[in-house]
Amino acid sequence: MFPALRPAHPSVRRSRIRPALACLALAVPAALTALAGCSSAPDAASAAVSAATSPPTTPPATYAPAAAGTPSPGAPKPPPPALPTRVTIPSVGISTALMKLGLNVDGTVEVPPADKGMTAGWYTGAAVPGAVGAAVIIGHNDTRYGRAVFHDLRKIAKGADITVTNTRGQSEHFTVTATESVSKKSFPTQKVYGPTSQHALRLITCDGDFDANGHPVNNLIVYATLN
Repeated sequence: MFPALRPAHPSVRRSRIRPALACLALAVPAALTALAGCSSAPDAASAAVSAATSPPTTPPATYAPAAAGTPSPGAPKPPPPALPTRVTIPSVGISTALMKLGLNVDGTVEVPPADKGMTAGWYTGAAVPGAVGAAVIIGHNDTRYGRAVFHDLRKIAKGADITVTNTRGQSEHFTVTATESVSKKSFPTQKVYGPTSQHALRLITCDGDFDANGHPVNNLIVYATLN
């Protein structure tokens, strides 16, 4: 179940929706090493991890325009959603462009490469920020190159504003409702990635002490909802 992989970027098993995130891994099997981004180990970016948690029974909600009856033939199609391009958190001094994070050819989830540690990424397999469902933004805490974009995310407080700007220049404001630091061995997969009727946002990075191999043992999860 956990073959040792060495993809181009730190990654996690996404087939059947296994949301672990490189150094943001939910759990680290004994056969593998935790990696990239949030590790003090110099060669951490060359290893791979897989999630040991079960995937949600229902895929995460993604953007879909609200249906208003059956469109007549030739009716104009609704415009595609405006995709996120930047996230800003003034209270902790974070402002970053967003890259798209999709799937690697082996079915694993992309994460920002270590050499772009100051850029966060939006996971395209989840909701568009502002739409119904859980949107997920992933960022490193630090990498072998030094501090990374979400280094100070642990300082965020309940009630803080998170602003996501899209390709049309529009801004969606989210309010932080909760944060939690959880062991990668007990990551709340359904809570984070499962379907929801809310317009929700999750931010994820590494957290906690380092294990004997220099890898963070926890994930920090920030929960927010649209204002």
